[in-house]
Amino acid sequence: MKISQCLKASIAVLLLSGATVIGGKQVQATEHSVNGSVTVEGKDTSDPIDPEKPGEEVDPGEGPSTKGDLRIDFASALNFGSAEITKTDRQFDSLAQLFHSDTEARGYYIQVSDYRGEAAGWTLTLSQDAQFHSSIIQDLENQSLDGAVLSFGNGWANSAGSSGTPTVSRDTLGLNEMGTAYTVATAGSKEGKGVWSIAFGASSENTSNQENTLSPLKDSEGNAVMDTTFNKQAHSNSAVFLTVPDTTKIYPVQYTTTLTWTLEAGPTE
Repeated sequence: MKISQCLKASIAVLLLSGATVIGGKQVQATEHSVNGSVTVEGKDTSDPIDPEKPGEEVDPGEGPSTKGDLRIDFASALNFGSAEITKTDRQFDSLAQLFHSDTEARGYYIQVSDYRGEAAGWTLTLSQDAQFHSSIIQDLENQSLDGAVLSFGNGWANSAGSSGTPTVSRDTLGLNEMGTAYTVATAGSKEGKGVWSIAFGASSENTSNQENTLSPLKDSEGNAVMDTTFNKQAHSNSAVFLTVPDTTKIYPVQYTTTLTWTLEAGPTE
């Protein structure tokens, strides 16, 4: 996964050491005139928050991020685990986000922070650089999953802050064109200030009236499928899924792709 950040120069913020600087001088014995400025630097990083309980910090492990007053703090890793190869009904649900804590499984999410002096808005886009592929397949014509579409649905935004809520498309976003940037969320003027999570899917315990898209995974004998990284039962998330045409040959190998998240200052037209 790649993360990029495009900040327009017209809204760039010049920040100093983060201290409050006030300068002044005495002009009369009984009066004082203060001439100076106050420069306040926003937080350089924000810890990941629970997308369903944004007032609580969580530990999802390492994730990609950017720096600056407008930044991406975290993005979930996208993983589909192991799936059986079938001739039809080739829809594969992604795995849910797990945490190194008591927090239950959550949907796929990306966290954005906007600590600029003015809430001028931002746009979050997503692109898939190339088709899912595997270079170890000797049949060069079938190294890629031609026609496969990665889709993101059940999108929603959440925050513990009080600014306006960014707009997240409720329609399922299918990445049909490789290298094309698709708009995921847009914050207009006075929206998206502070820390926001943009999630795809939710658990049954969410209190935001979001549909439950998570299911605990079990093997053919009914035993829990464990995630060795988090030492917890793995969950599927039907909000993020991959569909592969019946005519596309699938080999029993690991296929990979690269996703690029881009956060740009200012909403698009």
